Amino acid sequence: MSDQKRGIIKHIHKLISKKEISCMELTKKYLDEIDKSLLNAYITVCEEDALEQAKKIDEKVGAGEEIDILAGVPMTLKDVISTAGIETTCASKMLMGYKPIYDATAWKTLKDKGAVLLGKTNMDEFAMGSSCENSCIGGSKNPHNTDYVTGGSSGGGAAAVAGNIAAYALGSDTGGSVRQPASFCGIVGLKPTYGSVSRYGLIAYGSGFDQIGVLAQTAEDASIIFDSIAGYDPMDSTSSPKYTPNSYESLSGDIKGLKMGIPKEYYDGVDEEVRKLIEEAMKVYESMGVKIEYFSLPEVKYTLPVYYILVCAEAASNLARFDGVRYGHRTEHYKDVNEMMCKTRSEGFGAEVKRRILLGNYVLSSGYYDAYYKKAQNIRKLITSAFYKAFREYDVLLTPTSPVTAFPMNKNYGSPQEVYLADICTVPVNTVGIPGISVPCGFDSKGLPVGMQILGDRFSESKILNVAHRYEIETQYENNKCVDMGVRL
Repeated sequence: MSDQKRGIIKHIHKLISKKEISCMELTKKYLDEIDKSLLNAYITVCEEDALEQAKKIDEKVGAGEEIDILAGVPMTLKDVISTAGIETTCASKMLMGYKPIYDATAWKTLKDKGAVLLGKTNMDEFAMGSSCENSCIGGSKNPHNTDYVTGGSSGGGAAAVAGNIAAYALGSDTGGSVRQPASFCGIVGLKPTYGSVSRYGLIAYGSGFDQIGVLAQTAEDASIIFDSIAGYDPMDSTSSPKYTPNSYESLSGDIKGLKMGIPKEYYDGVDEEVRKLIEEAMKVYESMGVKIEYFSLPEVKYTLPVYYILVCAEAASNLARFDGVRYGHRTEHYKDVNEMMCKTRSEGFGAEVKRRILLGNYVLSSGYYDAYYKKAQNIRKLITSAFYKAFREYDVLLTPTSPVTAFPMNKNYGSPQEVYLADICTVPVNTVGIPGISVPCGFDSKGLPVGMQILGDRFSESKILNVAHRYEIETQYENNKCVDMGVRL
């Protein structure tokens, strides 16, 4: 099996280190493909910055210096991650023209290692959505079929990786925003444990749920990136000081005898084709000596309403800062400051963002706080306890990433509640704060990818990445098929 098949990052590192291709030449290849792409994956392309970084890497290689494994690898960031001097819009009219004065910690870490930033990718506005269509520039397109959505909210990053116009991407995952687009686009999506990767510089949606995650072609690539960005950051009060990531070193671990739990409630209402492909994946694991056991996790049925009550309350608080006074969009015509704020927020925010702000303010309002917000917090504790109890019995859990495959673009969804139900398999991970990874496990009859989700206890990224990696090796990476429409190495 070739290095490229096992992971594009090691392959690129080998090419650059051995001077088989210059970083400048490689970067130009990616930029050319981005320019030709019809996927609408990028909001901002950072050509000048990318070429400047590529030049520095080539100078180091030419001088015989050893470079980091991520040095020179062209990548991208979701447009919710702060980049000093580079426009960061959150795909919203509210932040058009906004250029942060500092870098997010995760990006600064990668930049210091020599990562080449190709640009900022498309997303649902302020990370609120499950299709990437809630964007002020329009939705990204699924590389496997451009009539279908990429999933959201990190849809642009997923499209870029699956379409070979970025080697990997960083996204954010508040309720499945890395894992669901990874599933829809047939790539790997890792949502780490809450507190394992710094949130400093990640523009907040729901601060108690948000986590920077990884979109990559393989679990091996995701492991390399995760180990690079994880770790304690004093700039983030929720960052864990006790965690030292070493997931890459664990990828060769034997999974024979591992106990895998299948929570039955996750499979209610799941598309039959999705169910069958995940059952086939279970058989693959059984052939490797993994013990499969079905069990009941009834508390999971409460997760979706609990999640939307709490995350919308946090969103209402976090987005209150966008009022036209300090930065971002400001309306042109107004009589006084109250009218200015009202008109600014009405013009700057899209329909879905307004909906979630209204819902959040409602559950926090006098007379409803105890009935909704406080009760949801109490139920969140019960759900968390139920998951921790499950992990005392099982090493990992296996579930669908999404109950369906990608749906057509510009579809008339009906009520917002029907759209929110698409997150039913992913939101428990964020509610509890545990890690989860989506791994491609096949294609449906329309040729659209299906993803399975592997969940682990807090700070068990090494375990779930290894479980994902062993599946990829056993199946000869046959499901990790990025579309042949971008860079060829």
